[in-house]
Amino acid sequence: MSKREATEIFSVYTFPCGSFRVEQVGDCIVSISAVQGPVLDYGTPTPLTRQLASQMEEYFQGKRKVFDIPHILHGTPFQERVWQALCRIPYGQTRSYRDIAAEIGQPKACRAVGMANHRNPMMLVVPCHRVIGADGSLGGYAGGIELKRFLLSLEQHHTL
Repeated sequence: MSKREATEIFSVYTFPCGSFRVEQVGDCIVSISAVQGPVLDYGTPTPLTRQLASQMEEYFQGKRKVFDIPHILHGTPFQERVWQALCRIPYGQTRSYRDIAAEIGQPKACRAVGMANHRNPMMLVVPCHRVIGADGSLGGYAGGIELKRFLLSLEQHHTL
């Protein structure tokens, strides 16, 4: 089923670190993003978005390391390879853009990896916050550097 053939459902969930907008199409989550600015009411949550919110709550409590939610990733073949590599970064660890480029067999594609990372539609589920600069700098993050710092610190705290 293509995205255009199904009804899009939006929900917003708020946690201590901020609010997240969740998009559902059909029986799958297709997007999770940090809300920047005022939180708008997007409608009634569904059983699937409530299940995701429950898993997110467990993650923020340090009780969940991996998300198990039906989702679909739409991207170029390159982006999808990058996103698959991101999913292999263990909880509480980081990798550099260079590491990811090498892992997918494109060692000179560090900037392209950064762009694919930036375009990740499934924040948290595909843990793009675990990618940092080769020099240890945080780099960018669609949810903002403070959220990235919070997520990395949270994971470090729960792996001790």
